[in-house]
Amino acid sequence: MAFLLQTRYVVNKLFKVINEPYSNLRSISHVQDLVSGKKHETWSKKNQCWQRSSVFERKRICSCIRRTMSDFAGKDQNFVFRQLLDYKSFTYSYILGDPVTKEAIIIDPVIEMVERDARIIKDLGLELKYAVNTHVHADHVTGSGELKKKLPKCESMISNVSNAKADVKLSDGDKIDFGSFNLEVRSTPGHTNGCLTFVWHDKGMAFTGDAILVRGCGRTDFQEGNSETLYESVHKKIFSLPSNFRLFPAHDYTGQTVTTVAEEKTLNPRLTKSKTEFKNIMENLNLPYPKQIDKALPANMVCGLQDLQS
Repeated sequence: MAFLLQTRYVVNKLFKVINEPYSNLRSISHVQDLVSGKKHETWSKKNQCWQRSSVFERKRICSCIRRTMSDFAGKDQNFVFRQLLDYKSFTYSYILGDPVTKEAIIIDPVIEMVERDARIIKDLGLELKYAVNTHVHADHVTGSGELKKKLPKCESMISNVSNAKADVKLSDGDKIDFGSFNLEVRSTPGHTNGCLTFVWHDKGMAFTGDAILVRGCGRTDFQEGNSETLYESVHKKIFSLPSNFRLFPAHDYTGQTVTTVAEEKTLNPRLTKSKTEFKNIMENLNLPYPKQIDKALPANMVCGLQDLQS
């Protein structure tokens, strides 16, 4: 009964806004006040000053709405950015695109999410140029191979050090071009030998894979992992970026989506330590054996398709 009364109250308030003459709706705050129940004096139609300004106020309100919607296109409204989550492995995938040329890339796709990713790419009118992996993953199977089936113009990318199959092998210093944009490839081994970080200098972003996470980092106790190598990679290749650069990880298990170079240099509980302390921390994490590793590693060595022919 309480719920029905509350619903009826909200509906009545909305009808009040809908039925209010436009000339009386002076601003967005006025609309909010009507819904919240605050009283407003009624403006007389004789108020010529308000009549003259109403057109400009209408434009201002519409402009606020337009600005809010345009924010989804990204900073400067000239690029496409989507951060997507796989709830099973807590993996983040990233779609980056040029809305003018329509060329796009996807970073770290997950095989179970291929239908979703392909649908978003098509919905946005993009053409997928590359499916890029930051490394050979152990906790999920990459969606690169399946995306290539659905979007035939797409090519797969991975580090040449990984020894995994892909159409394009990447090395430190390479550029990944899409439309008018490009990412710089930085080799950041330690979690695995083939870990890469992709830096979008124009937009102040870096996609760090498992090298650095929000207040954490990738484990180093399997798959060619080495804690000292990881420490050097992060400090030389990621912490050397400008402090305001945003860092987008391949995973997060606490609901966080992004961090910055400044935050991690100051607040990361592992990577703010000395190299010796970091090594000791990593050697004593006592993490469980990855559940998907026996399935994921063989598949990811062949672009996510175990029957893929070389």
